Amino acid sequence: MEPKKNPNADLEKLRGTVLLGGIVVSLLIIYAMINFKFYDVQASELGDLVVEEVEEEIIPITEQNTPPPPPPPPPAAPETIEIVEDDVEIEEEIEIDTEADAETVVETFEVEEEVVEEEIFTIVEDMPEFPGGVQALYKFLGENVKYPQAAKANGISGKVFVNFTVEKDGSITAVKVIRGVHELLDKEAVRVVKSFPKWKPGKQRGKSVRVSYNIPISFVLK
Repeated sequence: MEPKKNPNADLEKLRGTVLLGGIVVSLLIIYAMINFKFYDVQASELGDLVVEEVEEEIIPITEQNTPPPPPPPPPAAPETIEIVEDDVEIEEEIEIDTEADAETVVETFEVEEEVVEEEIFTIVEDMPEFPGGVQALYKFLGENVKYPQAAKANGISGKVFVNFTVEKDGSITAVKVIRGVHELLDKEAVRVVKSFPKWKPGKQRGKSVRVSYNIPISFVLK
């Protein structure tokens, strides 16, 4: 019994078509290979590599003229020590005359003693005081101050400040005007202060000391 063939499975019918297609494809491949151009790429066509020569910066070397060091100082000469033997006699001798008679003149030197001025205080524990107190001082000034006639005639008036020192014994020294008004009034104020009797001296720690004192004297026209 012969097997039945499916007419759709018969490849004999497609054999010619497949063969023809293979030939066409082969021709196309051969044609393409023949017409394909090969280009030689040379290294020169890729671009020239330009290398710039960079000059190195040359730093000049400067030579410093350093002066040579000074020569060392010459060695000091060794100190010469002379040794004198004990039995060498010394020619020069100093003679001291220990004997003096009545006619011998002896020079004497007077040594001046330095006088140290005692300190003058301005403020002490017990201030100096006019005999009888402040009221007695005002009375003394009122009775003894004489208004200069020339000052009266010219209408000169004012207050004169006088400074003086009360010594340890109460006497008045170093009288001077520290703020004056006029020469006529200043002289009269100094004259009156110099005529003061002895004051009760100032004391510091129970001892009498020198004290500087100021007093105002007023000249008033009436």
